[in-house]
Amino acid sequence: MPTSGNVPKHLVVGARTGFLTAVKDYGGRFAWPRLAVTVNMDAKAVDLVDLGAAPMPVEDLARQVQDFIEKTKEVKPRDWNLLTWVSYNSVKDDQTGMLERKVRQAGRNFQRHINKRVFTVLNGGDGTTYGSCYDSQDFFDSDHVDQGAHYATAQDNEGALALSIDNFNTAWEAAQLFMDDQGEYTEYDYDLLVCPPALYREAKNIVANEWAYDTANREINPFKDLLTSPLLTSPHLDSTAWYLIASSEEVKPLILCMREQPNLQEAWFDPLAADGGRYYFKFFGRYEVHYGDWRLAYQGNT
Repeated sequence: MPTSGNVPKHLVVGARTGFLTAVKDYGGRFAWPRLAVTVNMDAKAVDLVDLGAAPMPVEDLARQVQDFIEKTKEVKPRDWNLLTWVSYNSVKDDQTGMLERKVRQAGRNFQRHINKRVFTVLNGGDGTTYGSCYDSQDFFDSDHVDQGAHYATAQDNEGALALSIDNFNTAWEAAQLFMDDQGEYTEYDYDLLVCPPALYREAKNIVANEWAYDTANREINPFKDLLTSPLLTSPHLDSTAWYLIASSEEVKPLILCMREQPNLQEAWFDPLAADGGRYYFKFFGRYEVHYGDWRLAYQGNT
């Protein structure tokens, strides 16, 4: 980390420590790990390779050889930085608490940014603004096909459905019938409903109400307690968007590709700035969110 000799060592240590503490303190408060798995990168661009689903057992009569198919997608990080400062006079006046507060906010904001990025990319999955799925289709699309696979029938995880208990049932049934590239049901546990604040009331009734709220005959709601981690809201989603997610699987629908963890990259002093000069602290990270396996998510956006 390049550091100007004019920056007191205790400020640099405080900046670095405060930043890491902020990440630790606030990291668990954000929901993005339920939607994205982190992949650490060792180069500026990486080809992620997946061998697809494993074949199912067959009766061993003729030593039948079954193969995997290879799926490849190139992922790249993006550069993100955050620059903050504290004045020379503040330091001399023993107001270094100001620095600690700013640095902690910087650490929190990197976590907030990753969280926002995950939900923004999820929200844009019905287009190519944030890239495409490994099969070159939109992440949410009606024509997902694994080329060269044993199972090559188009599958659909994009529903133009308003959120209701009936449409949730449609989405849940569709997700249960997703097949892997070997033609076997994935049988993922779709345990999470994701929606914007505008749909929270509707969503809560679907996942938690003992009765089917849309009828007057006290019909049992079959979806109560079906989802094990049932509901997540985010203001970064369109007001009509909702998603059924298999969030407890080892893989996730999104991939956070991390080339460089957010860190204190540089510190320097500008003697010509106001208030006796300014100590600057630059924080930097390299990462980006990409689409993973489409079978882990079903969209019900209208």
